[in-house]
Amino acid sequence: MAFVSTFRRILAGSNNNSLSSSSLSWVRHCSALSSPKLFVSGLSRLTTNEKLQDAFAPFGELVDARVITDRETGRSKGFGFVTYATVQDAEKAKEGMNAKFLDGWVIFVDPARPREPRRPLHQDQPQSSSSGSGFTTNKTIGWCK
Repeated sequence: MAFVSTFRRILAGSNNNSLSSSSLSWVRHCSALSSPKLFVSGLSRLTTNEKLQDAFAPFGELVDARVITDRETGRSKGFGFVTYATVQDAEKAKEGMNAKFLDGWVIFVDPARPREPRRPLHQDQPQSSSSGSGFTTNKTIGWCK
């Protein structure tokens, strides 16, 4: 219960919380945008691309607004990306939408980071050789089907 009241004070901008304005300005200074692409987390499972676009459209010219979905189920994964035409529009959107409610959930807006390269799939598996009969020889186990 204490967490909820602290969270409400932070959202309301109360001076009674443990975060000082100087520490918040330092965080804002260090998270300056270098790209017009924003990462939006905390999205409701009901948020669609259209709802995300409508929420972020007042802050500037939107290039793309996309909710990331699961490939198999098609359900939202709870995060998305918003891309603006300029970095200034993205900065306005970050300041205007961070820690705001969208579809009943508090969303958080951060600068998007570049995607990390993926590892090759079979990097850690032991080497095996195949005989023509459909069996494989694994050097540690023996014959396997």
